Amino acid sequence: MNKKTAVITGAARGLGYAGAERFLKSGQWKVALFDVNEELLTQAAKKLGDAYGHENVRWYKVDVTNQASVEASVKQVIADLGGVDTLVNNAGITRDAMLHKMAENDWDVVINVNLKGAFLCTKAVAPHMKERKTGTIINTSSVVGVYGNMGQSNYAASKFGIIGLTKTWAKEMGRDGIRVNAVAPGYTMTEMLGTVPEKILTAISEKTPLKRLGRPEDIANAYYFLANEESAFVTGQVISVDGGLVI
Repeated sequence: MNKKTAVITGAARGLGYAGAERFLKSGQWKVALFDVNEELLTQAAKKLGDAYGHENVRWYKVDVTNQASVEASVKQVIADLGGVDTLVNNAGITRDAMLHKMAENDWDVVINVNLKGAFLCTKAVAPHMKERKTGTIINTSSVVGVYGNMGQSNYAASKFGIIGLTKTWAKEMGRDGIRVNAVAPGYTMTEMLGTVPEKILTAISEKTPLKRLGRPEDIANAYYFLANEESAFVTGQVISVDGGLVI
């Protein structure tokens, strides 16, 4: 069986790693792991390779904010794995502060990684997908991008921007057989929540109709659904995976 290939950014840990594991677990996909942290990246690739076959896992040190880095890595993935069927734009960071305390650099770095990174990666894979007349792009937004959040001007702006890119690209690329969707996670237990006080996480859980925080696999399952034929008539959508937090 010819396996498809998924490129996942920010794949060394958190939602990206969970997404990679979900694709590999199916036995139908190979995964290219993109991340800027080489140490974590090699550890992730080894762990996933040991579990699901090293022939199905490749890693690439990539700075998603650098066009040359992204383009070279996408070109190498196509050479190594035969093509790109799905791109998951998952790489993201936070630099939280109230507006009056937010440094300009903290604004710039979050916009560059979260928003420009998705732009550069999609721009790099789009010609390849257009040539093949097939492909899926999955962008990671956030409930914060839909509803805003105190102390996260930069993050909210980047994740709202992701929604705009998703809907625009769905219109631009649909004629070429390419589907573009976004996943908007709620509060999910990854390293990103590691600095949030326990009492705040408990309060969020209590406010959520399903009475818990998200698990990385909850988001990974959404990525996998949007990459596969079960979602063949879904494009331009923002799928909230938040336990009903924002009902």
